[in-house]
Amino acid sequence: MDTDRSTQQSHHVALRRDISMLGSLLGDVLVQHGGKELLDMVESIREKTKSLRQEVSIETSQELKSMIHTLKQPMRKQVIRAFALYFHLVNIAEQNHRIRRRRDYQMLEEDQSQPGSIPHAIALLKKNNVPGELIEDTLSSLSLELILTAHPTEATRRSVLEIHKRIAVSLQQLDNPLLTKREQKGLKEELLNEITTLWQTDELRHKKPTVMDEVNMGLFYFEETLFEVLPQIHQELEECLHEHYPDAEWRIPNILKFGSWIGGDRDGNPFVTPQVTWNTLERQRDVVLSKYKKSIKDLMRKLSQSTNRIPICGELIASIERDQEALPEVKPWGVSHEAYRVKLTYVLEKLNRINTDNGYSDVENFIDDLKLIANSLRQHHPERYHFADLTKLIRQASLFGFHLATLDIRNHSGEHEAAIAEVFKRVNVADDYASLPEEEKVQLLSNVLEDPRPVLSTYEDYSEKTRKILDIFNMIKKAHLEFGVNSISVYLISMTQSASDLLEVLVLAKEANIYRMHSDGSVESDLNIAPLLETIDDLKAGPSIMKTLFDLPVYKKHLEKLGNRQEIMLGYSDGSKDGGTLTANWKLYEAQQEISGLASERNLRLKFFHGRGGALGRGGGPLRRSLLSQPPETYTAGVKITEQGEVLSSRYLLYDIAYRSLEQATTTLLTSAVSGIEKDKRQEKWQNAMEHISNVSLKTYQSLVFQDEGFLAYFKQGTPLPELSALNIGSRPMSRKGTDHFDDLRAIPWVFAWTQSRQLMPAWYASGTGLTEFASTKDGLHTLKEMYENWPFFASLIDNLQMGLMKADLTTAEKYMDLIDDQQLSSRIFGKIVDEYHQTKNVILTITGQEELLDGTPNIKDSIRLRNPYVDPLSSLQVELISTYRADGSKDDELLKEILLTINGIAAGLRNTG
Repeated sequence: MDTDRSTQQSHHVALRRDISMLGSLLGDVLVQHGGKELLDMVESIREKTKSLRQEVSIETSQELKSMIHTLKQPMRKQVIRAFALYFHLVNIAEQNHRIRRRRDYQMLEEDQSQPGSIPHAIALLKKNNVPGELIEDTLSSLSLELILTAHPTEATRRSVLEIHKRIAVSLQQLDNPLLTKREQKGLKEELLNEITTLWQTDELRHKKPTVMDEVNMGLFYFEETLFEVLPQIHQELEECLHEHYPDAEWRIPNILKFGSWIGGDRDGNPFVTPQVTWNTLERQRDVVLSKYKKSIKDLMRKLSQSTNRIPICGELIASIERDQEALPEVKPWGVSHEAYRVKLTYVLEKLNRINTDNGYSDVENFIDDLKLIANSLRQHHPERYHFADLTKLIRQASLFGFHLATLDIRNHSGEHEAAIAEVFKRVNVADDYASLPEEEKVQLLSNVLEDPRPVLSTYEDYSEKTRKILDIFNMIKKAHLEFGVNSISVYLISMTQSASDLLEVLVLAKEANIYRMHSDGSVESDLNIAPLLETIDDLKAGPSIMKTLFDLPVYKKHLEKLGNRQEIMLGYSDGSKDGGTLTANWKLYEAQQEISGLASERNLRLKFFHGRGGALGRGGGPLRRSLLSQPPETYTAGVKITEQGEVLSSRYLLYDIAYRSLEQATTTLLTSAVSGIEKDKRQEKWQNAMEHISNVSLKTYQSLVFQDEGFLAYFKQGTPLPELSALNIGSRPMSRKGTDHFDDLRAIPWVFAWTQSRQLMPAWYASGTGLTEFASTKDGLHTLKEMYENWPFFASLIDNLQMGLMKADLTTAEKYMDLIDDQQLSSRIFGKIVDEYHQTKNVILTITGQEELLDGTPNIKDSIRLRNPYVDPLSSLQVELISTYRADGSKDDELLKEILLTINGIAAGLRNTG
């Protein structure tokens, strides 16, 4: 233990050293660009805010307030930028520290491997006598699919992220103990240059990104890390299993994949047209093909073996002869006895001719050629050693295909209903389809689906809205022919409220020939149709909706064609906005259990798709914890999770961080699935407790958010919500219908605004009342402690609540009350929030047995605690600027830019937006 403590202390010292060095270099940049007076001002503000954190002083507080109030341009803008840039540097240092700790573990003996790593997990399975057959069987059905989304929560520009990466690389290199003093000096000069460039680069986008801008941002992560990380995860898993279970022949399936919504998510975004989706698919293919071509060229340089020295397999010789016959115009490799290079010349040419004569028609043909080379290499390569570059390329081809990532399409249920209503009216199927009772809708749609004849009349006769919907499905069919059925395999329906919502999409798919029932009763179906259950009411109705569909003959045939697999998406954002985070998480858990039971009875397999946001108020948190919080019976058919906003840069910008996050998720999923689905005998008692807590929490939450007439004014005036729309961080509008109504406000700006005002109310509000009320019942507190110790779902819930409370800062939040016109209103509602905060904090500390929040995760606690004094000045400046801006009828653009800089800075400081 003393050794562990010593190691932790040395790590802490190393992190402090990095932060101190980067801070010092930033100081040099400030002096260069603003003179010593800028550095002195920043230091003075920093010292005062730090002092106030340690000891409350009215005198110091007044001095700080006066200092901030009297700051004028250009000094004020430079001060804001200085604090914001500091947080970016701290974030980079902390990520480098994580990489340092991971590498330290990798240098230790095997029995000291890092918890959550693949070597640690497989060694633990072997130690616990888990049979290899069970692992093999589990892997055959296991899958984790992570979906990149373009939700507007990434406030950092790509140009800035690229600078961050260069700083991170230089920082990592400084850890090399073999560096000479000259090399160390050179790296520090590089860091100074990069920090200078960062200071000289605009943090804010000058215009809203287009959808294709967002597509390119998502592809950035595939190009930078994901294309390399994913095959390495699979390779290490295979190697560790070979090591611990040497008697088995391990062939690891593709259990970890990435997909995307970017360019396919139409819900509330008029800019995602069928043409934009098509352009996205083309862009994705360009990226993946360029990666393959580069790899083939690299292999051509390395595979210089001569048939004068070694024999190659006859199948490879025959394939070369076939290529020469099919592609006589291709200039052959100059040295004919370098057979691998000859073959790769033709492979490269066939990649250039995708979907044309004598080119690759699908990725399997490409993989077959690569495997021919691999099989031949085995004849003259050292036994049990693979040619790593070729093995990796084969895995990449099987993971990414020619489409790179499956693109999900999402649209609102109301749009499908409107289109179906118009189509049915034109052909006299139903005069007013939308007003029919649900049972009649289901029967009518079933009849249409069972009839081989189309229902569309002349295409040009339909309204523009209906034509747009029909165009989507025609585009999907065209994409299947051009890019393969895996290019678009799932169609998601937002605001699903009934079984007819899914059947409507199936009818539209039928009209585009994606779904078809033939006269002999046989079915073709190439599109998974997934409901998105979002609100509390929709989650409650979910089991009934799915039961209706599962028992419907026409839908059963559709599922049979898809291997009896159904995907269901669960929305965390709107549920939390609708009913509070505790109730939303519980209703999500309950819905999964109930629907899983229905599917199990019918021998169907479910894949739950968790629409989690980056922030705690939208289901955010560590990926590993997200997996542990699910009912264990839901693992078996695969898990799908969205990766949004700043989560992308924090997890996938750097290779080592990406690897660590993904290996933790992979091992969590594997070990949880292998451990089985045996329920704790106390589960029923715990679930009854959660139902009780949830009911109390829901009532408390809705009494404030929906029943307090002053709440919406409090929220809109007491947060930077009105200013967020100017941040240009997403192509999608902030409101679904462009109104000021609470129901139309998207969950993302809802959470983003609360985060900026430091209340983080969506991450924890109303949980304390529910927990406290139950704790006061007979044996209630004992049950809550028992649940925290033994139920992963509840432990994850409590730990996320802790994180939300720790990041909230009510002392700073109180400053935002000055922005509210009605001070009596602000005092009343803020008083409720303060009371609930303390109640939630107290009950959580009692349940966990901790003295302080996050005692169990000291690294995270220290990081938040150390950041707060530096976030405080930005919060004070934000309040000052917003107050002036709103009072200024002219709406000063420069003032708005400064507000947006504080928003960026606070987001970086808290490592959360929305």
